[in-house]
Amino acid sequence: MHESHIDAVLDYKVTAPSHLLLNIEAGHCASQSILSESLQVEPPVALHHYSDDNSGNRFVRFDAQPGPLTIRYRASVQRAPVSLPAELAEAPVNQVPDALMHYLMPTRYCESDVMARAAQQLFGDLPPGIGRVQAIVDWIHDSLCYQPGSSDSTTTAQEVFVARAGVCRDFAHLGITFCRALNIPARLVVGYVWFDEPPQDFHAVFEAWIGGRWVLFDATRMAPVDRLVRVGTGRDAKDVAFCTIFGPVAMTRKEIVVREKQNEAIPAPRPPEPSGIVVGIEKPVPVAAGTSPVCDPPPVQTVPLSD
Repeated sequence: MHESHIDAVLDYKVTAPSHLLLNIEAGHCASQSILSESLQVEPPVALHHYSDDNSGNRFVRFDAQPGPLTIRYRASVQRAPVSLPAELAEAPVNQVPDALMHYLMPTRYCESDVMARAAQQLFGDLPPGIGRVQAIVDWIHDSLCYQPGSSDSTTTAQEVFVARAGVCRDFAHLGITFCRALNIPARLVVGYVWFDEPPQDFHAVFEAWIGGRWVLFDATRMAPVDRLVRVGTGRDAKDVAFCTIFGPVAMTRKEIVVREKQNEAIPAPRPPEPSGIVVGIEKPVPVAAGTSPVCDPPPVQTVPLSD
């Protein structure tokens, strides 16, 4: 069983009375259990907690007065391994559950309606199922440069498709967009995970509804998806922002530390037999040095993506 220990610190400067909505606590879902956690806000304020029963997202609201503000979240979370069969079928649209229909619709960052032709040209001839979603993931990984600063908080999937560069949430948005354009329900997932290369940050991946279940995919291949501590789940980045601010508030520091360990007291899961077809669903194959596209520096200065 895998354990992650999280220590996240967010510092802000508040210049007038404001209201903040946080989504930084580990979510309630079947694949993970929260062993311990704490949330501290300095200076102390009255916190209002609530959660979304459908997504498992947990939210905290509070009023902030002018001055420095520090938010610290610490947690230890245990992740259970998820086994997947090599073949999972796509559901015809008329069999998609009512509660998931909104994950087929275009959204602000995932313009699946205007990307439909590109999705059909690239993936329309592939056999439906998990293999087609994996082909989408592989195409994104091979075609896009992971390049911090190449996008900002308003960048959409269509813009990423044209620019061929982005960060984790851009990779995830494009995967969602292609899936929805092929009538596969898809949604964004954000959380904490340890990366080989610092600095640590919130990480975004996506889920596709195939075989009657949600399956995680990460086109960046920065970390195994079965180690992601899920925080937020939504249609796109609008639904899963780690902090939504109502008022004049500026971030001055974001520091996230994730430490991982394998609990040897619990037997390790038996790895699935290799199929030779589906690669990287739950444990992406590490990217060998020199296999990623070569990226030129961005032509203009852009604002680094913070979420």
